[in-house]
Amino acid sequence: MQDYRSNNFIKIWWRGVDQQAIIAFIILISFSLMLVTTTSAAIAEKIGLVDNYFSSRQVIYLIIAAMIVVVFSSFDKKWIKRIGILGFILSVITLALVKFYGYEVKGATRWIKIAGFSYQPSEFMKPFFAIVTGWILSLKYEEDFPSVSVCAFLYVMIAILLIIQPDIGMLILTTAVFATQLFIAGLPSIWIAIALIGSFIGILSAYALLPHVTTRINSFLNPEAAENYQVTKSILAFEHGGLYGRGPGEGAIKQYLPDSHTDFIFAVAGEEFGAIICIIIMLVFAFIVLRTLIRLSKEEDKFVQLASIGLITQFGLQATINMGVTLNLLPTKGMTLPFISYGGSSTLAIAITVGMLLGLTKRKTSLVKYRVQHDDI
Repeated sequence: MQDYRSNNFIKIWWRGVDQQAIIAFIILISFSLMLVTTTSAAIAEKIGLVDNYFSSRQVIYLIIAAMIVVVFSSFDKKWIKRIGILGFILSVITLALVKFYGYEVKGATRWIKIAGFSYQPSEFMKPFFAIVTGWILSLKYEEDFPSVSVCAFLYVMIAILLIIQPDIGMLILTTAVFATQLFIAGLPSIWIAIALIGSFIGILSAYALLPHVTTRINSFLNPEAAENYQVTKSILAFEHGGLYGRGPGEGAIKQYLPDSHTDFIFAVAGEEFGAIICIIIMLVFAFIVLRTLIRLSKEEDKFVQLASIGLITQFGLQATINMGVTLNLLPTKGMTLPFISYGGSSTLAIAITVGMLLGLTKRKTSLVKYRVQHDDI
């Protein structure tokens, strides 16, 4: 009887979620397995680890991520809302603890160890923040509630915690997601203008006050006069790869490119698999974003609409920023490529994002059928 219920639930889950989006995510995970395996051995050797150190850990992360996607996508919108609120509260607490108990990596204190595991709270804050702001903004359609003011307060609180680390890349991404949600929620034009001016002032302040931000922007604006080692090697990898690539594992630039298994893994794809595969990867990301937006165009629930817009904006924009950096179209941000780059916090946080997104956009009729069949057993 229990096996019947389990099998029945899996069938109902598969019918309810966006099957084509699931297939697209599986394609991204497949690229991660290939690229991290071919890239990480060189990185592991440099720091005295066994060749399969990163690749074996990535397999574990991806298995856990797949489980997270299935579990979170099986929840209905009420449970996703509750999980989002609880997750946001925990994220704020851990973000605050980073200031006192975190450790520094490459000039920024963004990581904290919990029970022996390294953990980046800002990665997990992103999806939960989108859920909470989506819920609060949806309240203005049901009752007289100061949604924008409350959301603005939460945003400022998160922004301060991110600036303290500092993590300007994460701040920019969070700001863009929040601004998109405000725009969809019908924020008056005057507030949008104020937000844009505030963002511009914030970028100028970061440029003037934070040395590593100054270096990155100067390197982007004037690459010939700056020591832009990573981006230079990244562009060289694309040139070596050409149209068809040099073959899996045959890339040479990854031997000299720091973070080739994380922030610059797209460059490895360019050298080993070529421009055609890189275009396919970009099209997969574009397909996920556009398909989600099409499904949301038919959605009437304001919470589902606003929260999902925040989640898919985060997913698509993070991919765009990562690929833009490797192609020298954007200043370096230290941001991973969703479901492809190596990383525990990043992979699991993206899994939460995707799981909640699939849960919010799944067919409601399938869940009703499952409950009816479940009750009849």
